[in-house]
Amino acid sequence: MAKRATKKSRRPRKAQTRPNPLRRALRYLWRVGLGLVVFVVGLIALGAVVNPPTTPYMFSESRRLGGAEQIWVPLEDIAPVMARSVVAAEDANFCLHWGFDLAAIKDAIADGGTRGASTLSQQTVKNVYLWHGRNYTRKALEALLTPLLEIIWSKQRIVEVYLNVAEFDEGIFGVEAAARHYFGVAARDLTAEQAARLAAILPNPKGRSARRPSDFVLKRARAIRSGAATISKDGRAACFES
Repeated sequence: MAKRATKKSRRPRKAQTRPNPLRRALRYLWRVGLGLVVFVVGLIALGAVVNPPTTPYMFSESRRLGGAEQIWVPLEDIAPVMARSVVAAEDANFCLHWGFDLAAIKDAIADGGTRGASTLSQQTVKNVYLWHGRNYTRKALEALLTPLLEIIWSKQRIVEVYLNVAEFDEGIFGVEAAARHYFGVAARDLTAEQAARLAAILPNPKGRSARRPSDFVLKRARAIRSGAATISKDGRAACFES
């Protein structure tokens, strides 16, 4: 007797699940964010060993003025008193903090925000990687990048880069160009008085002059010269002096 052909039972196909749009978007954002973090860390790590050829502000000023002067010099070719002067003027506790001077921030808040509390590390981040001007977006990015800079760069490197990219007059960037522009000497030959005057015109080099100093600049230079001697004696210059 012939066997009946049995029908093969068909298993129901599983419905293909479409990827969740929200999950896909989050995965994309995660990859973009991770890539951005890697890029920023790599950029700052590169800056620890490679001198920046220009900065956003230097580039914009060069285009506006039709050129800018800058001569890069290593820290060992800059008079030690110049480094001490700029630290005394801008960030006396530079060797004691990790990027933010909390005591200075507290004092600035108590003073109603009329004086700044920006450290040398914060200014270096702004000068090298960001743009100038009071802007909450820039300040937020500065706050994020400053601890990273402190982790990757040495204190000596921060001082070296700052001195080489800071603006000392219109179109004059870096201490070597400034020393030649104002006093006709190399940065390594700056005297204590000349170094104090250069530090005294920061952070307003377009409104102050080291060659024809106002009474305010002279008074500030005297205070800076005294401060530079003080941080040398009490050890607050040890982290950037070899």
